[in-house]
Amino acid sequence: MPIHTTRSSALQIACFVLLALTFAGAQASPDQPNKDRTPATPGADYSGMYTFLQDGEFVQITVEDQGHVIGFVSRYADAEGTGGFLDHFFKSAKLDGNQLAFTTETVQGVSFEFRGTIERGEGKSRGDEAFYVLKGTLIENTIDEAKKTSSRSSQVVLKSFPQDMAPPQGEKK
Repeated sequence: MPIHTTRSSALQIACFVLLALTFAGAQASPDQPNKDRTPATPGADYSGMYTFLQDGEFVQITVEDQGHVIGFVSRYADAEGTGGFLDHFFKSAKLDGNQLAFTTETVQGVSFEFRGTIERGEGKSRGDEAFYVLKGTLIENTIDEAKKTSSRSSQVVLKSFPQDMAPPQGEKK
């Protein structure tokens, strides 16, 4: 039986900040300006956090070698957002060019499937929201207590979170 975790909003924000700082630190290089940086892995620029269905929910995507993708969907445990967060880790995921597909593990009877594209959005720089967007079909699968599965499909546009790609001023390496 999978272990399900919930956590407070403060912990969720702390995790977001830690991931963002880790990602920014891994991308920054004092020898090479960030704007001229080219990712070592095709599609690695797509790595990051994207909005999900409600404010405060997100999708974390990390593109690894040969289009392998890891990540998770973090969503509220209840509709009011008072029951903490549930993390749905990717069971399978693949990036082929700009075509993205992922399926999550089932947590408390719910799983997600996404099929679509990663495209440039309206953001002018990586520091702007929606520099990249995930556009496609999101399917929410629900298994009820009687083990009956139902699915709900919707077209979504999930916007990338702003990323500060420059190291803080005054930081020397």
